Amino acid sequence: MHIIKVILLALFVISPCLAFAQQSSHQDILKQLHLPTGFTVSIFADNLPNARSLALGDNGIVFVGTGSESSVYAVQDNNSDGIADARYVIANHLYMPNGVAYQDGSLYVAEVNRIIRFDHITQQLDNPPKPVVIYDQFPSDQHHGWKYLRFGPDNKLYTSVGAPCNICEPEKAIYSSLTRLNADGTGFEILARGIRSSVGFDWQPETGTLFFSDNGRDYLGDDLPPDELNQWTATGEHFGFPYCHGGDIPDPELASGKKCRQFTAPAWKFKAHIAPLGLHFYRGKQFPGEFKNQLFVAEHGSWNRSDPQGYRIALIKFNQGKPVSEQVFIDGWLTKEGKVLGRPVDVLEMPNGSLLISDDKLGVIYKVEYKGNHG
Repeated sequence: MHIIKVILLALFVISPCLAFAQQSSHQDILKQLHLPTGFTVSIFADNLPNARSLALGDNGIVFVGTGSESSVYAVQDNNSDGIADARYVIANHLYMPNGVAYQDGSLYVAEVNRIIRFDHITQQLDNPPKPVVIYDQFPSDQHHGWKYLRFGPDNKLYTSVGAPCNICEPEKAIYSSLTRLNADGTGFEILARGIRSSVGFDWQPETGTLFFSDNGRDYLGDDLPPDELNQWTATGEHFGFPYCHGGDIPDPELASGKKCRQFTAPAWKFKAHIAPLGLHFYRGKQFPGEFKNQLFVAEHGSWNRSDPQGYRIALIKFNQGKPVSEQVFIDGWLTKEGKVLGRPVDVLEMPNGSLLISDDKLGVIYKVEYKGNHG
């Protein structure tokens, strides 16, 4: 009995110390981040291991998908102080539930091989219902199997199916594709092919056009091929994988008999291996007008480049519905010494116009606000 009391006392003493140490560590990282003048960044939520895709529910509830953690979370700022004070586990033991989307009271979660739905979820966060399977015909390959999930302007669910390899000719048409289906799981269709690994997309507000990220192949060197921002315009488009990369680079292994002009070229080329993931066109009013309808991109960062690059939030400037330039919005997750402090994954806009950014390395969600002078 005495031993049990000692253990409990130790846990009581250690736990706050660990929480304090974690909080201090997060604050140290925040000090390393660089933002434009007038912008601030803070920790909105932590203790979210492998936090990846984000979706906004009712009443400011934020749903959080993960990858290897196999869980889905919900967080909420109940007292409106800018920090989430409630955290719920919606599900455990799922198969890389990266993608999350919310509509009409239901949370949709994309696992590798299926999409499931949690009905009336905001009314029972502390006792989630068993999910309903709406579609279970996706391949189960783990390689590039994690999925992004969003409702489009047509109220249909959009997701992608990655290539089950670094570079190969997939045997089945479902691989390397952009897909769409109804919210009840019916009407599944393949919209486009030739997409190696897309983990982010959004619709340009002025044109309604879908733009999506695509991560290029590995082992062509540090600077090839470029990662891509693609624009989907018509069913049946092919974006090049595995035959052509970046619009004009034939694959040295698989391009025989193919010409790059046969495929849809990227709308924008990123640097190689920066790993663009979540995308978001800014629609709010909190930020200065120059950010309206511009694209924020979470560059997750390279994993096997000699000199790491990425690890930042980029801003792609658009003019007349087309990308025209790229600039840094937030950096500092990669130090000058090459140390990786964090890895941004997804970008979510809140009703007040602030942005949330997930970080799967630290298991946190940042909040970015504009507190400067609008002039």
